[in-house]
Amino acid sequence: MKKHILLCSLGLVLCSLPGWGQTKQTAQTAAAPREGKSVLPKDAAARATAGAGKFTDLGPQVGAAAIQGSVFAKDDRGREMAYTVVRGEPAHLLGYDVQTNKLVVDLPLEKTDGVWDLAVSSDGWLYVPSASGYLFKHRPGTQQIENLGYTLPGETYLWDLAAGKDGEIFGASYPGCRVFRYHPKDGFSDVGKGPLVEGEKYVRSLVYHEKTGKIYAGVGSHAHLVELDPRTGEKTEFLPQEFKSHEFVYNMSLLPGMKGGDRLLALITSGGENKSLVINLKTKKVEQVLGNLDVRSASLSPDKRLMYYTSNGKLHTLNLAKPAEQAKEVMATSGAITMNWSKGEGLSMITSGKEVVKYNPATGKSTVAKLDVPELPIPIQSIMSGPDGRIWTAGYVAGGHGVFDPATGKTVTLKGLHQTEGMAVQGSRIFFGVYPHGRLYVYDTQKPWDMAQQNPRLIQQVQGQSRPFAITSADAKGTMFFGMVPEYGLLGGSLLEYDPQSDKLVDHKAVMENQSIVALCHQKNMVFGGTSVWGGIGAHPTEQEGKLFVWDATTGKKVFETVPVPGAKAVTCLKVAPDGKLWGVAGGTLFTYSIEEKKVLTRHELYFISEERANNFVWRDAFLVMHPNGLVYGTANDELFVVNPETMEIQKLEKNASLLTLGKDNKLYFRRGTHLWSYEP
Repeated sequence: MKKHILLCSLGLVLCSLPGWGQTKQTAQTAAAPREGKSVLPKDAAARATAGAGKFTDLGPQVGAAAIQGSVFAKDDRGREMAYTVVRGEPAHLLGYDVQTNKLVVDLPLEKTDGVWDLAVSSDGWLYVPSASGYLFKHRPGTQQIENLGYTLPGETYLWDLAAGKDGEIFGASYPGCRVFRYHPKDGFSDVGKGPLVEGEKYVRSLVYHEKTGKIYAGVGSHAHLVELDPRTGEKTEFLPQEFKSHEFVYNMSLLPGMKGGDRLLALITSGGENKSLVINLKTKKVEQVLGNLDVRSASLSPDKRLMYYTSNGKLHTLNLAKPAEQAKEVMATSGAITMNWSKGEGLSMITSGKEVVKYNPATGKSTVAKLDVPELPIPIQSIMSGPDGRIWTAGYVAGGHGVFDPATGKTVTLKGLHQTEGMAVQGSRIFFGVYPHGRLYVYDTQKPWDMAQQNPRLIQQVQGQSRPFAITSADAKGTMFFGMVPEYGLLGGSLLEYDPQSDKLVDHKAVMENQSIVALCHQKNMVFGGTSVWGGIGAHPTEQEGKLFVWDATTGKKVFETVPVPGAKAVTCLKVAPDGKLWGVAGGTLFTYSIEEKKVLTRHELYFISEERANNFVWRDAFLVMHPNGLVYGTANDELFVVNPETMEIQKLEKNASLLTLGKDNKLYFRRGTHLWSYEP
């Protein structure tokens, strides 16, 4: 999930900004630099010119043909069309003629990299909610799309949509936990009159009940189910207490016209353990608890007897009136994103496998038509220099990896892993920290990349943990350490230690109480960690400041902790310099630290953090590299900068630069959106 919210998508910049390299910034130190060995080799300052160098655009690195929001719609001539959105930067709205399977609409969605839902209003307009907070409007079959702008102030991410009456559309948003209404005559309005649940951030799922005019909204990161009257703003919660320990009411669908009352099907999630609730809207009672179904696309047959749904690669039917009756398998298929019933033709589905699948219950026959979905570049989520000198990048949301070879200038794409938050090397092996649900993988680079042969191999999925941003190798001991951000709505990230020789993973639990571990580095058998007061999204911090801690890998104990920058809420980067000092970034401040004396030596402001910004969660925002030329390079606040360690003068080199790694060719590699760039000092 930013990225999805985690990192802002960067606009594509194709050239250096003139004059930017000559801008300098020098900040006051908090303490005078201590005497001792410098990071700089002798005469390095005279040889290295900080502002001079060559920038090269190496192009997109990771591509995907991943689709999410999908819907069937008819154009003004009655032609049936299948609509979907392919992720990319920008994402594209794609429309296919269902009869010919041809792509007839391909429209970029400005300033967004994807969408989770599509909906058709009662007057035939297709609405597209974006991952950047915009709502788009499109007439099926045409070649035009309109950006209607932001829905509500401060709402930067849109989830589900639901069509109401008379052309109105309702939508779910983040981070204000809002439900908005849009009508061409009225514009946008906040029908929930504020957060649906105080203290929560997500309205994650939404359906409209035509019979009553009510909206049913699923909330997270702590699960709530809310009935909302959009005319009055009245809210009523009715999720039973036994399910409130879950994270999200993640997806929902309506099953209208059933005997005894319309049913609501709701998927509740908790760290990968999902349940589907069948709720009678007349009584507000949970009648059945089913397994992990593709809830959003579940649909009743026209005679209202059977529910059709997909789960675990198969289409099933279930008679909800007979709880003892087992579900029946119909056919193998990818998971359905949406379903639609047509007279005489039966059931149609758009699947995650990029197919239009048709199944006729009367004949038992089915057809599968593959959609020609173009692969688009997706944003880079992480960067690392590999053991063979190639530069590894990982893709945001859709996952996958690009491996750039500086010697040939070519990139190889490797599929199979989801969104990689962190990567690190030990010998010839690469370790990956993968979202969601805290998955850890190891890849032997001396063997082919082959998911079927478990290379990379899943080490473990860590219960209660979500995002492994921080990874480091304790070389002297031969183990790997992973710093974790916990699952949604939780505080307290684990420190994990993995021994490749014994294949054992030890969870040292939350060594820093109620804080996530977002930065790690090592020196000999000492591991240095940086923390963030923020946990999983939706959890409210209980600590006030990010900390630096020291872990003794030999004894397996924390031996020290401190606050390196008072008031900073996260220590997001740590590096040990050649002279033995520790460098780090916390709250927009660059600091140096004496490991021997256990004290901060200097502090310099890299960028200003406003009070409003200080309250926005941060897991990572800075990277540092100790260059062989004796200078220290970094990225922070989407800027590339360089520091002379002898004078601590900071010079900004380039805007629109984030993430950072040092190649074996001594070039710096950073990200601009979907593109990998290099900088040669």
